[in-house]
Amino acid sequence: MDYKIVNLNEKIVVGKSIITTNENSQCIKDIGSMWQEFIGGGIFNSIENKINGMGIGLYTDYEGDATKPYRFMCCTEVNENNNPDLECRTICDGKYAKFTIKGHMINDVGRAWNEIWSMDLDRRFHCDFEVYHNDSEDISNQTIDIYISIN
Repeated sequence: MDYKIVNLNEKIVVGKSIITTNENSQCIKDIGSMWQEFIGGGIFNSIENKINGMGIGLYTDYEGDATKPYRFMCCTEVNENNNPDLECRTICDGKYAKFTIKGHMINDVGRAWNEIWSMDLDRRFHCDFEVYHNDSEDISNQTIDIYISIN
């Protein structure tokens, strides 16, 4: 799976989060429920000061590597936080491995993560995220960037 190394500036994001784990595929259930609440429950549409119409899946607060619990957040980038009922976090600036996939926003993202977990990346396990471009009405034809924080 190809990727390129990029340096990013910090981003302010707003949304909702949950602690989950990859153990016993718990994350699949938890992350799916979070996206349903975030999009289907109208949270995304209610966020003020969005920079664009892209959704972000943010992975932070790792308790170790990918086998340990972590925080997952459904969010979007904002230019300032005027959303007091939602969580606000900062995506750290720094060096990231950027993977771009075009395909199904659930199935192909899952396959990409399985490949990323098996790669020999010098991961920081600090702040990783997916950017959903929402560039098509077709769930099977989406552009998704996955950013993995690296040393």
